[in-house]
Amino acid sequence: MTKRLLGLCAVVSMTALPVLAHHSFAAEFDSNKPMKIEGTLTKLEWTNPHIWFYFDAKDDSGAVTKWQCEGGAPNNLTRNGWNRDSIKPGDVITVEGWLAKDGSKTCNARSVKIPGGKSVFAGSSNDSGKQ
Repeated sequence: MTKRLLGLCAVVSMTALPVLAHHSFAAEFDSNKPMKIEGTLTKLEWTNPHIWFYFDAKDDSGAVTKWQCEGGAPNNLTRNGWNRDSIKPGDVITVEGWLAKDGSKTCNARSVKIPGGKSVFAGSSNDSGKQ
């Protein structure tokens, strides 16, 4: 009986780990801090469970600041009209989303204006209803 119970506990623990690894929007981002910023893309990571893209933008004093933004899952983004080739390093993009709670230059992207002027949904996981 004890071996069965230990085995069951091990199985339950292993299946729970992926759930713990995923975060909610509210855990990292602030729906009360919307942002919009333009910058030059430096890197795109088109990976699951979320894409990440990195860009340089100028702050109010003109100094270049490095940003990182989380987007949705690649499959969802593809269904919404973009793919890993929609933006490339050197492209100027405009990002709308929400700032990270920790005050870093990190955001959760709601939309990205890509070269050519098209805005695409970036797959934000914000479910607060705030925009």
